[in-house]
Amino acid sequence: MNLTKTTKILLVASSLWYFGEGLFGPLFAIYAEKIGGNLLDITWAWALYLISTGIFYVIVGRYVNQSKYKKHVMIFGYALNACFTFGYMFIENANQLFMLQVGLGIAEALSAPIWDALFASNMENTENTFHWSLASGHTHFVSGIAIAIGGLIANYVSFNALFLTMGIIQVIATLVQAKLLFEPTQKLEV
Repeated sequence: MNLTKTTKILLVASSLWYFGEGLFGPLFAIYAEKIGGNLLDITWAWALYLISTGIFYVIVGRYVNQSKYKKHVMIFGYALNACFTFGYMFIENANQLFMLQVGLGIAEALSAPIWDALFASNMENTENTFHWSLASGHTHFVSGIAIAIGGLIANYVSFNALFLTMGIIQVIATLVQAKLLFEPTQKLEV
């Protein structure tokens, strides 16, 4: 019933990442309008993110499956996500936002499936619903708190302060995740 060191690192880094990402939450629509986007631009940006994420999930899953560098790819995905998050500060129009959203989709696809596989392979009991509830539930919990805080930052400071905060938190999440490169896994190597 105990979590392995690897699963603990995965959960802490993931919580940080979801907190950083969650700060933006529903503010995306307001931000898109602020850079001159309209309802269709917001829709297209979100659609491009989801479509690119889905396509690259399959591509990454197929080509990284036999790699011995899965952890490296996952950590690179985390780092790439942080870079694109900082990129929000430089967006001036909807076309740039579209490209950024595709980049974020690719970054997620590089990390999320590998995270899932690594978490599963390092569980003491893969049928432990409590551990799976931690893997899924922590994302909602930290995102909910982050949304409230993100709204305060954007309202009382600025969107750039929000993006800077998000990016810094995601860099920290990447550094925590990088600890996996120096920790032997306690069960199966992914």
